Amino acid sequence: MSLNQFITYLTTEKRYSAHSIKAYQSDIHQFEAFLVLDYEEDDLNKATGPMIRSWVVSLKEKGMANKSLNRKLTSLKSYYTYCVGQGMLASNPAKKIQSLKTPRRLPVFATKENMVKNNEQVMANDFSTLRNSLVIEMLYQTGMRLSELIGLKEEHIDRNGQTIKVTGKGNKQRIIPFHQELRLSIGQYLAAKHRQFGSDEKCLFVTDKGKPAYAKLIYRIVFAYLRKNTTLDKTSPHVLRHTFATHLLNNGASILAIKELLGHSSLAATQIYTHSTIEQLKQIHQQAHPKG
Repeated sequence: MSLNQFITYLTTEKRYSAHSIKAYQSDIHQFEAFLVLDYEEDDLNKATGPMIRSWVVSLKEKGMANKSLNRKLTSLKSYYTYCVGQGMLASNPAKKIQSLKTPRRLPVFATKENMVKNNEQVMANDFSTLRNSLVIEMLYQTGMRLSELIGLKEEHIDRNGQTIKVTGKGNKQRIIPFHQELRLSIGQYLAAKHRQFGSDEKCLFVTDKGKPAYAKLIYRIVFAYLRKNTTLDKTSPHVLRHTFATHLLNNGASILAIKELLGHSSLAATQIYTHSTIEQLKQIHQQAHPKG
């Protein structure tokens, strides 16, 4: 019963995405199954710290990566924190279990030269070409997440003011400015979209059949572009978000401004881009200094 209440809380109050809620449910159900199998205990709220620690050890022995383990721990800690807040438990049994160390990965990003190629390649005026080009340019010029891009409506674009209203994690909204170049691309794309499908569909990005765009379509568009124009191993939409942030920082934007544009809730999430810049400076120093 308490698990159902927790999921309702995540859905209605925290406004987590369906994907996140599914992950939370999966993690907690997995721990629940472990309790029954190893301890013959079917009540999540009777779990102890040693039981949770034993579960983590068992997953580690099966070869699960620390990052995945930490996510499962976060799910459990959030659940038990909720239960404590609701008076169902006196204390959080997972509170003292520390997260496992994970290697810090620098963000993968494309070069400025890689991104210029998008404009050079848009010669045709057909709908699919214009849409695919705008997807790349929108992700690169705004740094928005995949889910935010898919959620865009035509009404969220203020072409005169050159801003976009984006709804991010936790249903938080932010305003992102864009350049005149993107304004023209949006106008060109919308004209082609309305010619081909009319103006009934309010989602900004649509499929070749005029239906709302979906995640796999955007992945395919970004994959095709990055695979053709870069040598990057990673080719997801998030690479363009990293590229947006890295290029801004390298060109003098403040880390606080980038935080606001990305919609990060804390500065810690944005600071990874400073590490990327430091690595770039090291490389330049080694190449340019006589004793490098």
